[in-house]
Amino acid sequence: MFYGGDYNPEQWPEEVQEEDVALMREAGVTAVTVGVFAWSRLEPSEGEYDFAWLDRVLDRLHDGGIEVVLATPTASPPPWFTLAHPAGLPVNADGVRLTHGSRDTYCVSSPEYRAAALRIAGELGRRYARHPALAMWHVHNEYGTDCRCDLTAAAFRTWLEKRHGSLAALNEAWTTAFWSQRYSDWAQIMPPRATQYLPNPAHVLDFRRFLSDSFLDAFVSQRDLLRTFDPSIPITTNFVQGDWVSVDHARWAEEVDLVAVDHYPDSAGMSAEEQTAFAGDLARSWGGGRWLLMETAPNLIYTPGRMHAKEPGRMIRHSLGYVARGSAGAMYFQWRQPLGGAELFHSAMVPHAGPDSPVFREAVSLGRILENLPPLGDPPRSEVAVTWDAQSWWALQGAGLPSADIDYAAAVRQAHRALYRAGVPTDFVFPGLPLDLDPYRMVVAPHLYLVSDRAADAFQQFVAAGGHLVTGALSGIAEPSTRVIPGGYPGAFREASGVRVTEWHPLDPATPIALDDGSAAHGWSERVELAGATAWARYAGGVLDGEPAITRQEFGRGVFWYVSAGLDDESWRRLLGVVAAEAGVSPLVPDLPPGVEAIRRGSLLFLLNHSSSEFRGIAAGSFAVVEGQGWKALR
Repeated sequence: MFYGGDYNPEQWPEEVQEEDVALMREAGVTAVTVGVFAWSRLEPSEGEYDFAWLDRVLDRLHDGGIEVVLATPTASPPPWFTLAHPAGLPVNADGVRLTHGSRDTYCVSSPEYRAAALRIAGELGRRYARHPALAMWHVHNEYGTDCRCDLTAAAFRTWLEKRHGSLAALNEAWTTAFWSQRYSDWAQIMPPRATQYLPNPAHVLDFRRFLSDSFLDAFVSQRDLLRTFDPSIPITTNFVQGDWVSVDHARWAEEVDLVAVDHYPDSAGMSAEEQTAFAGDLARSWGGGRWLLMETAPNLIYTPGRMHAKEPGRMIRHSLGYVARGSAGAMYFQWRQPLGGAELFHSAMVPHAGPDSPVFREAVSLGRILENLPPLGDPPRSEVAVTWDAQSWWALQGAGLPSADIDYAAAVRQAHRALYRAGVPTDFVFPGLPLDLDPYRMVVAPHLYLVSDRAADAFQQFVAAGGHLVTGALSGIAEPSTRVIPGGYPGAFREASGVRVTEWHPLDPATPIALDDGSAAHGWSERVELAGATAWARYAGGVLDGEPAITRQEFGRGVFWYVSAGLDDESWRRLLGVVAAEAGVSPLVPDLPPGVEAIRRGSLLFLLNHSSSEFRGIAAGSFAVVEGQGWKALR
């Protein structure tokens, strides 16, 4: 079990570092991440290295029985680098070159940056690959810095030529006949920058794909260099999500030895627990069952505009939720709260108040809990999956869409939330990769905008073989190039769904939409023609009064459900409950009350009581871990 967090000894004198090791041992810490932002300390001027302090840190940690996840510090180039190599600074979409003063001030396409990054990684590898404290390499930090400079433009053109093969193919894929955008020379293509009106959506999407591949190439170059020093040491980088992150993590997962994820819930209410479940299920699915929570906040939740202090027991419950969903431990940002800098009030296991504090006492309790857990097996494969497709997400962030309120990530989270509240264990599947849907009885595919022929065939075969598929608005609309599939929506799924959508009717999100089965919706409706499907529910009132809203078609041995309305959470939960029952899917533990969560990992059943009431001997805000397969074991 990895238990600990990001440790920044370069910020503290030696006497504090001595205290740190003693406190880590008291808390049961097993591993810390070192060096993430230490480049300027490790290389104070170009080619001049200072490793003596890091030698002492690693030796001290090893003597204290604490393993080290050693980072390459390449997310934060030092001031000397940006002064000597100004072309290594990023350029934003307005064409403005940013200045040094934060982390992530680099251009991944800069040869000078890439060379400097490999040099410092190589020096670390040569010196520490055989150090007895080293447990894992942590390359970079949260890849995702966007740059649109001329160096990036040249690299983008090279990438486009490899992807499309010819300008004729690119012009066809990008529909450049529109608005006289046809390219006659590769040199005419630039990264998407600020423009007069709407940018070409295919151009923007390909640029995000290019960025993902460029970041991956930067990671792989460091990874492969580090492997030359000792191939037995595992190597990872920390995945971070956000609508600004141009990284397709599902594609990256096969390039790391252990998927590592940073996750910070952003709600003070119960949705923080729902977000924790979402992140854990997604990471487990990326990692093929096993992954690592590399960063989360121990005692704060960063809600918009303020920092919410976690209630007693919440740090433990969140951490166990990740572990139950397959994490190889619980790591935090950060170990000790800094006294200055841009994140001086960021959450930490040792806060400004010191170890005599609620968060440190809870960290000590969690360390003992993790140490005393019985052996952890792998989480079982679920019978239900939700689709996650980064490229559909990026495409639906584009301009010129029928509603400014379209939110891919929110739609996927809503589907997962409905299953979470129903107590149904859930995996994720990735339509941009080869799909194996055989383990599943039921798949939910919200807003799956881009669908390749290969993915469409996989979904159709899944239903024909007896699967139950639920999709709807904004799904099956376009090819991966973003070119619309003509003939009516949902183009890629028309045959299997038995419907043909001829019009979208987006509304203000506050506008209520009623269905005749009692379901409530808002914000989105469609004119749906039946082409073999039957109407499960119809619109009640408004311009679409009496028209199909939710449809069901038996296709082969399975069933295809199409949901055209923007259902609210409760309506989604009820509908997916109906589909699950038809598919033969049951909750892991039936009839759990709201706020009580059950997760199975191996032979262990984790029961997390997030509610304010005692449940079956589990105090409010507490947990139980039950060995064996039966619920009765709790008694």
